[in-house]
Amino acid sequence: MRGWASLEGSRSPEPLPPADGPPEASRSSPPGLPSLPPWRPLLRGAREREGKRSPQSRWLQLATVAADGTPRLRTLVFRGWADGAALDLLTDGRSAKAVELVRQPQVELCWLLPRARCQFRLRGSLEELRGVDGQVERERHWQRLSPSGRALWAWPEPGAPLAPEAAFPEVWPDAAPLPDHFHLLRVALDRVELLELLGHPHRRRRWRRETDWAEESLNP
Repeated sequence: MRGWASLEGSRSPEPLPPADGPPEASRSSPPGLPSLPPWRPLLRGAREREGKRSPQSRWLQLATVAADGTPRLRTLVFRGWADGAALDLLTDGRSAKAVELVRQPQVELCWLLPRARCQFRLRGSLEELRGVDGQVERERHWQRLSPSGRALWAWPEPGAPLAPEAAFPEVWPDAAPLPDHFHLLRVALDRVELLELLGHPHRRRRWRRETDWAEESLNP
């Protein structure tokens, strides 16, 4: 499973991306651009409280549905925001989850930040990235990876039986071409829930795209 730096399918370590991926529109939207959804600053603040060097500030869990209808769950690395309510992840196109996402592109993500005592649940669907724009975005993420990070896509097919003679390179040169199985997963979010485990009682809130991200208070 490629997408989780040092835990990417139990792969070798890769330097983690910056704690917040690309800059978040200078923390507030410039004049003339849509404002960020109200949950975005809350998520940013929780990640900052978690600590920039904490893996949990970058790692989140992706839930999918397998062909037999049973659930699947794995941890991936947050790779930045594509826009106000769409985030990027990376994976190997030969992995089981890539097939699962073709069958069922609707997903849920769980982002647990234990030091901040917060849990975010993010629901959405996979966006199709095709043509020139999709290729440009894949290239951009590929170039941002370290040589050791790129090497994960030069390993044998994830989940396949281990062959004793299989090669697992530790680094992959900058000039290496972009592999076809280097997949960018862009998840467009339509629902976000936040559970804060602080105080009594705990606080639970929800935001939905269909209500223009209006805040709703829920029982914890």
